Amino acid sequence: MKKRAKAVDAYVGSRMRVRRSLLGVSQEQLGQALGVSFQQVQKYERGTNRVSASRLYRLAKFLDVPVSFFFDGISETAAEGSFALQEAPVERYETEPYVRRETLELVRAYYKIRNSDVRHQIRRLCSTLGGKRGQEKDGGEGE
Repeated sequence: MKKRAKAVDAYVGSRMRVRRSLLGVSQEQLGQALGVSFQQVQKYERGTNRVSASRLYRLAKFLDVPVSFFFDGISETAAEGSFALQEAPVERYETEPYVRRETLELVRAYYKIRNSDVRHQIRRLCSTLGGKRGQEKDGGEGE
C-alpha cells in the first residue's frame, strides 16, 4: 500500500519548501541544521513524513519565521481537525503558484532590487498587467 500525505502534512511541507527556497537554502543544508538527511527533508516537504513539534520549532528558528507560518492560510476544514481523516495527494500543493520555482525566482530577484521606488514601480506594472489580462478574459470580444 502506497503511503499518501495527509493534507496538513503536505501543506506544512509546502510552506517549509517555499521558505527554504526563498532563503536559498538547500535541502542538504537544512537537513544538517535539523540533524537529519536531505532525504528526510524531502519527505517532510512532500508531507510523506510528519515534522514533530520540537523539530518544527527548530525549523522555524532556522528559517527565521514563527511556527504559525507553517499553518498560515490552511483551509478551514483542515484547521477543524478533520485533516486526520482526509488524505490528499501532495501534487495538489506543489501546483500552487507560490510554490513554483518561477515564482520563487521572481521573488528573490525582486528583493535584490535595492531601490524601493523601482520595486514599487515593478509591483504596479505587474498589477496592471495582471489586471489587464483578467479584464480581457472577462470582457469578451463584444465590448
